[in-house]
Amino acid sequence: MCGIIGLLLADEETNVNQLLFDGLTVLQHRGQDAAGIVTSERGRLHLRKDNGLVRDVFRQHHMMELRGNIGVGHVRYPTAGSSSCAEAQPLYTNYPHGICVAHNGNLTNTEDLYSEMSKKQRHVNTDSDSELLLNLFAEGLTKNERDFSSVEEAVFATCKDVMHEVKGGYATVYFINGVGLVGFRDPHGIRPLVFGCRSKQKEYSSTAWTTEMIGDTSQKLDFAIASESVAIDTLGFQLVRDVRPGEAIFIDMNTGNCRVRQCIDDATPAPCIFEYVYFARPDSIMDGVSVYESRLKMGEYLAEKIKRVYPEHLIDVVIPIPDTSRTSALQAAYCLGCPFREGFIKNRYIARTFIMPGQATRKKSVRLKLNTIKSEFAGRNVLLVDDSIVRGTTAHEIVQMARDAGARNVYFCSAAPPIRFPNIYGIDIPTREELIAYERREDEIAAKIGCDWVVYQDLKDLEDSVKDVASKEYPLTAFDTSCFSGEYVTGERMGDPYFTRLYNLRNEDAKILRNEGSVSNANQAKPLASNGGCESVSNDTRNAASKEDACEPLTNDSSL
Repeated sequence: MCGIIGLLLADEETNVNQLLFDGLTVLQHRGQDAAGIVTSERGRLHLRKDNGLVRDVFRQHHMMELRGNIGVGHVRYPTAGSSSCAEAQPLYTNYPHGICVAHNGNLTNTEDLYSEMSKKQRHVNTDSDSELLLNLFAEGLTKNERDFSSVEEAVFATCKDVMHEVKGGYATVYFINGVGLVGFRDPHGIRPLVFGCRSKQKEYSSTAWTTEMIGDTSQKLDFAIASESVAIDTLGFQLVRDVRPGEAIFIDMNTGNCRVRQCIDDATPAPCIFEYVYFARPDSIMDGVSVYESRLKMGEYLAEKIKRVYPEHLIDVVIPIPDTSRTSALQAAYCLGCPFREGFIKNRYIARTFIMPGQATRKKSVRLKLNTIKSEFAGRNVLLVDDSIVRGTTAHEIVQMARDAGARNVYFCSAAPPIRFPNIYGIDIPTREELIAYERREDEIAAKIGCDWVVYQDLKDLEDSVKDVASKEYPLTAFDTSCFSGEYVTGERMGDPYFTRLYNLRNEDAKILRNEGSVSNANQAKPLASNGGCESVSNDTRNAASKEDACEPLTNDSSL
C-alpha cells in the first residue's frame, strides 16, 4: 500500500520539487517506510530516495537539487520484497529515453514476468514487482516506438500491452524523460488513481475542467496525477476525475496536450473496499465516492446491527479508536442515541500501527500512540469503535487500557467485517494464521481481545455503505472484498501455489530474517543489496556525489 504522485508544470522555468514534497506529505498515511522524488531539469534527472518519512528523507539541500518542472514522487510501505532502500521508489531504467516509475499495488504473476524479462535479457535487480512493471513498460515502449510513428500511439499501445501481461491490483505513474507523464490503473480499478489540472491565468481560475476540455484546450495547464484527490486539492489543482479501470492518461511535456484512452474494453470496476474503510483520508473522493460520507453510512449500518443483536445493550458512551474510525463512531453514537466522547488521545508522531512492520513493534507502539482520558471510562459501559480488527494486537491493548481506566464493561465493534483471508493486491494482510478472525467465532474473538462482546459489520452493509453514496453517473456495483470473502477478482483461489509462495515470503519470521540480512532465508529470491541497498546505481560516468545522502545523478548522456 503506497502513495504516488506525478506533476507537470507548464512553465519550464518553475520547479516542481515543493509541490511534490507537499503532495507526498498529505499522502504519508499511505506509506511510512520510504519516500522518493525524481525530477527532470531540461533532460537531466535528479533523484532522492531513502527509508523514512517524507520530512526526514528530504532536507533543504536535497530540495535545492531536485530542480525541474516535471517529476514523480512515492511513499512506500513494503508488501513485496524487503524494506531495503534499494527498493524505495521511484525506480529508474535508462532505456528507452530514461523512464522512472512510482507504483501502488501488487502483482500476482511475478514468477512468469521474471521469466519473461530474463528471456528478453532485461535485468531485474530486486524482488520488487515495481521493477518488473518498469521493465515491462520500457520493453514495450521500445517495441511500440518502432511500430508507431506517433509517440502518443506508442505510449497507449504500451499501456495496453502491460495491462494484458500483468495480473493483480496496481496504479502507476511513469515519467518518460523528454516525453511526458503516463498513468494507468488495472482493469478492475483495485488501487485508486485520480488526475487534475490548474491554469495560472485568472480568467480560467473558476473553470470546471473536463476530460474533453483538457484534451483540446490551447491554454497552458499544469497537471497532476495522484493516489488520492486530497493531494490534488491540497496543491491547488482542480480534480477532473478518477482514472477509470483499464484506462491510461498521457500528458505530453512537449505540447502540453493531455489524452485519456480506455485500453481494456472489457474492464470490470471492482475497487478495493478497504480503501474506504481504512486507507484513504476522509477528505478524499474515490471513484466518485466521498470517503467521509461512506464512513458515516458505515456507522449507521453498524448501529442498526448492534440494535438487532443487542437490543438491551446498556451502552453508556461511544468512544472511537483514533483516527480512522472517528467518522463511523460519531454516526453510530447518533443512531444509537448514546453520547459520543473522545476517550483516547493520540500521539500524532507515532506511525499507524496497522502498517507498522513487525508484530512486536506494533504491540509496543499502541500505548505510546494512545493515552486514556480516565473520566470518560470510569464506571461506564463503553462501546469502542474501530475501523477494523486485523491481527488483534491493537484491539487487545486498547481494551485493556479501557479496563485500566475504570470501565465497567467494554464492548468492541468493527466498521468492517471479520478479516479472514490474505490480501494480494498491495495490503499487508499476508497470512491467514496472523489474522485474529481466522477460524474463530465472534465470541472467541471477544475472549481473545478481552472485551465483553464484539460486533462486526456485515459485508453486504459495508458494500451498501459505499454504493449508497456513489454518484449516479458512475455507480459502483462490485468491489474487491477478498480479505473478507476470500473471493479474488483476478481469479486466484485459496490453495493455489501462489498463496504458499506468498506465505513463505511475507510471514513475520521471513520479514525479520530478510530485513536483518540473514543469508539463511531460502525464500529470498535475490541476495540483499550492499550497504542496505543505499548505493548509487546510475548511468552517470562522473564521480558519485561525496555526501552519503546526496541526490543521485541520473543521466543518459554518454558523452560525459
